[in-house]
Amino acid sequence: MSISELVTTQHLSLKAIIYIRQSTPHQVLTNQESLNLQYALRQRALSLGWRDQDIEIIDADLGLTAAAAHHREGFKELVAQVTLGQVGIIFGYEVSRLARSNSDWYPLLDICGFKGCLIADRDGIYDPATPNGRLLLGLKGTLSEAELFTIKARMHAGLLNKAERGELALKLPVGLARDQLGRVQKHPDREVQDRIALVFRIFLEQRTASKVLQYFNRHQLLLPRLDRFGDLVWKRATISSVTLFLKNPAYAGAFVYGRSRHPPRGTVQRTQGIKRLPMEEWKFRINDKYPAYISWETFEKIQAMLRDNHAEYDRNKTRGVPRAGQALLHGLLYCGECGHKMMVQYKHNTYYLCNALRQKYSVPVCQNIPGDPVDQAVLEAFFQALSPAELDVYARAMAAHKQSLDQAHQARQQQIERLRYQASLAQRQFSRVDPDNRLVAAELEARWEAALRELKQAEDAAAQASQAIVVPFALTAEMKAAFTAIGQKLPQIWDQNLLSREQKKALLRCLIDKIALHRIARDRAQARIVWIGGETTTLQIQVQVKRFAALSGAREMEQTILKLAAEGISDEEIARQLTEGGHRSPMRQHVLPSTVKTIRLKHGIMIKRHQSHPRRIEGFLTVPQLAKELGITAHFIYHQINKGTIEIVKDPATGLYLFPDRTATIKQFRKLIDGRLKNLRF
Repeated sequence: MSISELVTTQHLSLKAIIYIRQSTPHQVLTNQESLNLQYALRQRALSLGWRDQDIEIIDADLGLTAAAAHHREGFKELVAQVTLGQVGIIFGYEVSRLARSNSDWYPLLDICGFKGCLIADRDGIYDPATPNGRLLLGLKGTLSEAELFTIKARMHAGLLNKAERGELALKLPVGLARDQLGRVQKHPDREVQDRIALVFRIFLEQRTASKVLQYFNRHQLLLPRLDRFGDLVWKRATISSVTLFLKNPAYAGAFVYGRSRHPPRGTVQRTQGIKRLPMEEWKFRINDKYPAYISWETFEKIQAMLRDNHAEYDRNKTRGVPRAGQALLHGLLYCGECGHKMMVQYKHNTYYLCNALRQKYSVPVCQNIPGDPVDQAVLEAFFQALSPAELDVYARAMAAHKQSLDQAHQARQQQIERLRYQASLAQRQFSRVDPDNRLVAAELEARWEAALRELKQAEDAAAQASQAIVVPFALTAEMKAAFTAIGQKLPQIWDQNLLSREQKKALLRCLIDKIALHRIARDRAQARIVWIGGETTTLQIQVQVKRFAALSGAREMEQTILKLAAEGISDEEIARQLTEGGHRSPMRQHVLPSTVKTIRLKHGIMIKRHQSHPRRIEGFLTVPQLAKELGITAHFIYHQINKGTIEIVKDPATGLYLFPDRTATIKQFRKLIDGRLKNLRF
């Protein structure tokens, strides 16, 4: 018989489910007593009156947390059976075994209350359909959820405290391992060490991760990896495995915690996965914690190169990897109108265009400039930067650098002097105190020790900074001669196509940081080059146009042509004088005689009258003359001749189609135009 007034005959006719759960696999193996207490609930169900065959144990969720229900198949089965009305009571050692989230707990209470299912724990039996039972079970569920947050907060605080000291045992990448004493050492296999060092060496030489991958695949070299059990395996190199080596700060000897962030649970961003944080947002970083394959300065240099190689023009404003395209300045150009990155368009010719605003707001393209004149102008400035005259820029940069170092050194010395005074003051205060006053003496001694520690740290930092200073050196005569030789020979090497497009672009990026390009007129653009050292150079670039009227000096040039042509000067001489005066033709950087001739003939100025005078042959009409007489276009007559509708041969002396200058000829043509004649023969 049942020993509880809540248990009725109707409840005993249904199932009694015992739900058993442990939070982690480790608890399943180690917390055996808790597991036994949960299985012992079977005896309690028997004592309440349930038959042995009506008792079901659900233990499919052993080793799973109750923070959510979507991954617990046992809990889903329990809810399904309660919903079908097959369960009379649910046994759990405590409420936290069933759920630690109110979003899972309260729906279960609603279903149990509706279906008349009881819930029992080690403290008693509750009916969710009654106010008292609902209240007690609701409070237990709320306390269970709050306990979960308390446990998490306590564990997280301990984890952060350990990570702040660098003592948190994070998973180590391949190439680093812990010995029996827990100390981190390099992997004892020399091949593993050499292979990892090779990845960094090749990257610093080739400057891109894809080139490292090509190198390893070309030489059929494998990379060491860790399988899911933590054992060393050798696998073929992939771009992801190469970047994992390059981006892991552990290879630079740094302990880092908090490199990524998980979006809040239940948010839309949760489905987007882990967010990698930039280096300045890492939570903890302790250098020189592990044996290093590279220095931290080299690691920072590698990260800067990887960011620069990542061609996200619109968002990251990076330059991208030098590629084999025709445009020499791709990734370096910024729009002088809106400040966005300029893209490259290969459409018949090379063009630099800014379409960022067009993509956002469907407005016209900001700028569209032919690429060849821009490349040529910047290339000439690059060659000039290698000339001996530009060596003075190096001297000025080194002088500014030395001044900056002197200022930093002075600031450090002032800081050391201040800390030295504070330490001396703390010493005098400690010396004057009564030794019998132990509380005050202990506090003053602690302040003295803290001041000494700060002083020691500042002195060590100053010593390290002085060792790291790169002393600027003066350029000797031999070095200047070497630089001069480079500046003289590089244009020859460049024009001989001994360098690939990637190599040429890489050379340009050694000196050029960015370029702001602004079209100030239809035929002129202004480029502002920002060199790596911070110096700037402004260039005026002539841009090709398709119409003479689009030239800035078109009106002045036209007046000059008319004036000189009226004086009888030849087209070639006029073109030469205009070129010397800074003028040019639309598609050339100089003035063409044909441009002069076009403007001259447009205004009816003839150098030799017989050349452009309308031709008259006695007794005959030419095609233009006949077309004028008929009031039609000459194209119509030529088309009919080509079709064979008009049969006529060219005059061998003049090379023209000649028609008899008679009234009958005009009448025949009018009949042909009206469709009354099918063909004509002359």
